[in-house]
Amino acid sequence: MSDTLTSTEVAPLERQAEWRASDVADPTVWTHQLSVVEIAELEEALAEARTHTDELLDVEKEHFPLPTLSHVLAGLADELINGRGFQRISGLPVDRLGSEDASWIYWGIGLHLGVPWPQNHKGHLLGDVKDQGKALDDPTARGNEIGGAGLGFHSDGSDLVGLLCLDPGVSGGASLISNALLCHNLLVESEPELAAILYSGLPYDYRGEQAAGDKPYYHVPAFSRKGDRLFVRYIPQFVLASQRHEAAPRLTEQQRAAMKAYTALVEDPDHRVEMTFEPGDMQFVNNYHVLHGRKPYTDSAAEGRVRWLKRLWLATEVLSEDDRPDRFRARGALAHWASKRTRA
Repeated sequence: MSDTLTSTEVAPLERQAEWRASDVADPTVWTHQLSVVEIAELEEALAEARTHTDELLDVEKEHFPLPTLSHVLAGLADELINGRGFQRISGLPVDRLGSEDASWIYWGIGLHLGVPWPQNHKGHLLGDVKDQGKALDDPTARGNEIGGAGLGFHSDGSDLVGLLCLDPGVSGGASLISNALLCHNLLVESEPELAAILYSGLPYDYRGEQAAGDKPYYHVPAFSRKGDRLFVRYIPQFVLASQRHEAAPRLTEQQRAAMKAYTALVEDPDHRVEMTFEPGDMQFVNNYHVLHGRKPYTDSAAEGRVRWLKRLWLATEVLSEDDRPDRFRARGALAHWASKRTRA
C-alpha cells in the first residue's frame, strides 16, 4: 500500500490489541513471576552457555536451552505482537547472580524472543540505559544516555525492545507505556485527515549517527500498514530535532497539527499504564503497537545507587518478512549500524 493515503483510505486496525488504562490496571495480568523451578532452569542454561563461549554476544539460542520456559516465552512473544504489546517478567535474583550473570541470562531470554539488533552506530547489541553524562539539549544525545530526566513517549528502532533492571536508583523512573495502536484508531475515527498525513514520511534527526557521507536526517512515516497490520514508528523528539538541519524538509502546518493531535491521544492518562522496576524485572514491549517513556528519577553515586538498565532490541520471528512493510524487513535507514557487534 502506498505511504500516501487519503482520509477515506485510513481505517482502524488490529482492534484486538486495543486497551485502555482500566483494562491493564491489575499488574498481575501483564507480569510473569519467575518460579523457583524456572530460575533453576535459567541458571542451568547459563552454565550450558558458558561451556560454549566466554563471550556473551557469541551465545546463540541453541546454547541457551529452556525446555520449559521457552513455551512461556513463545506465548509472551505472541502476546507482544498480537495482544496488549507489553509484558513484565519479574523475580530474576540479580543480587545473588551479579550484573554479569544476570546480563547473560537476560541475553538468553532475549534469544528466545527474537534476534538481537544493533542499537546505535557503535553496534551495541546489549546496551546500557543509565546516566552517561549527556544533557537533554545535546543534539547527539539519545534517551538511554540521559540521566535523571523524564523521557517523552517514543518508539525504538526495532520490533521489540527489552529492559532488564539491575538497579532502579534511589527513586522515580517509573516506565510509562501508551497504546499507540488504540491512539491511531481513535485519530482515524475522529480526524481521518490528520491520520492520513501521518502515513506520509516525517523527517528524523540521525543524532549524528548517520553513515559517512550520508544526510543527517532520514524519513519514515509515523504509520505504515501491511495487510491488516499497523506499524507505528513515532519519535516526536527526533522529528522536531530534524529541523536544526537546514537541508531537512520543513514540517508543514498540517504535519505539526497531526503530530499535536496524535501526541495528545498518546499522553491521555486513559490510554497508558505505569510500571515500576525492581532489580531483576524485565520489560518487553512491541514498538509498533505501544510507545514508551519514563518519569524523572534520582541517583546517588555516593550511596552506590545508580539507575542501571540493560537494553535489547529484537527482531521477532512472530512476524514473517511477508508480514512487514518493506522498510521493516531490514535495518533500512539504520543498516550501517550492523557493521559492528559490541556490548556497552
